[in-house]
Amino acid sequence: MFTSPEQFANATKTLFDLQMQTFEALANKTVKGVEQVVALNMNAAKSSMEGSLAAGQEMARAGDPKAAIAALHARMQPGVQGAAEYREQLKTIIDEMHNEFRQAADTHVAEAKSTLSALIYDVTQNVKPGSENAVEIIKTAIDNAFKGYEQVTQATRQAVQTVEAQIAKASSMVQPAQ
Repeated sequence: MFTSPEQFANATKTLFDLQMQTFEALANKTVKGVEQVVALNMNAAKSSMEGSLAAGQEMARAGDPKAAIAALHARMQPGVQGAAEYREQLKTIIDEMHNEFRQAADTHVAEAKSTLSALIYDVTQNVKPGSENAVEIIKTAIDNAFKGYEQVTQATRQAVQTVEAQIAKASSMVQPAQ
């Protein structure tokens, strides 16, 4: 087993630190992404409001119903194009977040595998006779911890895929006329 309790404590602390670094990185990326989406929504709302006011003014200046409808129709195409631009910008933000999350998760898994491999190697190299059962228990605990990391990573990827699918579905409803 470990030659000293400090080795086990250091290995455990390293795994915990890796996990905390990953959570911090993901939290920072999430906050950045939310800030970008909020800014995009604010700009879209401002643009929509300005477009609506301009359309209202044009309709008010129109002398007859046909001119009012023509003014309204002229404002619809830029609105559809604006919605398509919004969709593209939102997709870009989501794609960036997805890539950053995937990269952070993959980096974390690789670091955790490396640390766990070193931990398992140390456990099995310093076994005292008669301690084989204790080693198997530790190996099983380490293996279960790593499986937990993999499950969290998989769940995160599935959540991102679900969000992407919902965005794609919503985006398909806002395609500009071809």
